[in-house]
Amino acid sequence: MPELPVPEPKALPFAARAAGCPFTPAPELYEMQHDDELRRVKVPSPILGEFEAVALTRYEDAKSVLGDERLQMGYVFDPEAPRTMLNQPGNLLNYNGAEHTRLRRMLTGAFTVKRVRALRPKIEQIVTGRLDALEEAGPGSDLVQLFGTPIPTLVICELLGVPYADREDFQRRARVGLDVNTTREAQIQNLAEMDDYMGALIASHRQSPGDNLLGSVVRDFGDQLTDDELVGIGNMLLVAGHETTASMLSAGTALLLQHPDQLAVVRDDPSATDGAVEELLRYCAPAITMPREAAADMYVRGQKIEQGERVVVSVLAANRDLGVAEGDLDSLDVRRPPLPHVTFGYGAHQCLGQQLARMELRTALPALFNRFPTLQLAVPQAEVSYRTTALVFGVNELPVTW
Repeated sequence: MPELPVPEPKALPFAARAAGCPFTPAPELYEMQHDDELRRVKVPSPILGEFEAVALTRYEDAKSVLGDERLQMGYVFDPEAPRTMLNQPGNLLNYNGAEHTRLRRMLTGAFTVKRVRALRPKIEQIVTGRLDALEEAGPGSDLVQLFGTPIPTLVICELLGVPYADREDFQRRARVGLDVNTTREAQIQNLAEMDDYMGALIASHRQSPGDNLLGSVVRDFGDQLTDDELVGIGNMLLVAGHETTASMLSAGTALLLQHPDQLAVVRDDPSATDGAVEELLRYCAPAITMPREAAADMYVRGQKIEQGERVVVSVLAANRDLGVAEGDLDSLDVRRPPLPHVTFGYGAHQCLGQQLARMELRTALPALFNRFPTLQLAVPQAEVSYRTTALVFGVNELPVTW
């Protein structure tokens, strides 16, 4: 019996990248950006099946709708539906309005600028340890496995009180949960495994709250939260806390290795670090914003979006919108005065951990290039494998030498 062909993975139409140029938006995104009429696109989803949504690609449109309370999260928790990562109590992405505010307020204290600055010595220690591991492994090693992924994983494990020894299992579950090419059944099974794992941690904290973020949430708000909500909070923080920053560290390194002059600035000029990180975040735009749904009729540039219509925002295209600033925004310039971007989203659902992500990037990237000033790819650039069909863009493997 002949083998059935394996279907090509589907890329999200609002996060599509140019063939052979993974850091560049697909041509159709630029076409939509310059089109006066709002377009509807077909979006693949293992949870909802394929659905139609209004696609927004301009920066000002993105800010306008993401800050509008009429445009709500499109995945609202439904207790009657099977549990998935996008249908779970406690996950901030499943809430709007007062309930979202209630849950978010319980977590914001752990991610203030002051709290994140206090973590810097620990982050520096973790970065040094991973640089030692990379040096010990020697030229030809995979920077994704030895540096990009372990740093945010170790940081979030430290922050949440999750054993680092469990990383392979929860990283695998995160990859499944962020894969738009899986099945609904696979997503249901995946969350069941995540819930079993996190449920055991929450039960332990209920008995004796640990000296970490999960422990403090149980200690301070445990009487206001169900176990299901605590499990959802833990799952959300564990996945979001390592996956996007890990992708950004590896993708940012891959991008800078393509631009040695820009890399030299990051390596040699500490005063440029903060601006360089903002430029890399703008340019790479690793994560998508989740689909929204219009809770009432609304208008964008005079065009109606009807109540119940879904809306998707292209972070990748919005960050390259020429209407934002003068100059060529398709070129990487780490000395460019920091430009506004929507890499962390905008409005009520803006990324909770963005300051932590910035701190990790500001610490790790200059340290990497200073420890290995001659760092370069160990394979031809065309052989680097990128992840372009998941909810988070990244690099699969990045062999390096020095």
